Amino acid sequence: MTSPEVLNHVGVGVTDVERSRRFYEGALGFEYWYELYPPDEMSDKLLQLPKPGLHAVYLRLGAFVLELLRFAEPEPFVERTMNMPGLTHLSVSVEDIPAACAKVREFGGTVIEETDIELAIMVRDPDGQLIELLPVAFREKLPPFPPA
Repeated sequence: MTSPEVLNHVGVGVTDVERSRRFYEGALGFEYWYELYPPDEMSDKLLQLPKPGLHAVYLRLGAFVLELLRFAEPEPFVERTMNMPGLTHLSVSVEDIPAACAKVREFGGTVIEETDIELAIMVRDPDGQLIELLPVAFREKLPPFPPA
């Protein structure tokens, strides 16, 4: 029997859905899944925003689902630091960190050069979301998941 508790998705606010979609697909290998425009009458209560005008695009990377959220009136970006409460960053395993960094730049992101520790590096998506890049080999060295 499987557990009913499953991580559904992680949402990231963006200012331009198409630009962000190109970035996550082109730079990091995500794949488009689906999108929706929920009616304000439903989402305003859930999201606690008056008439949010939400456009949500869902992307997949393996079993991980990323929800890109574009609102009619987005708030300005505030650069988050790692010691702030709440979600700090996404972490993505890539085959080749230098090649991934080149794609990050190509698709409108920023590589934070001073964070390069050879094992990992931090980058930002076009809206400033912090993303840690790790080599696939790092994941292979982690202990196995405990049995469910």
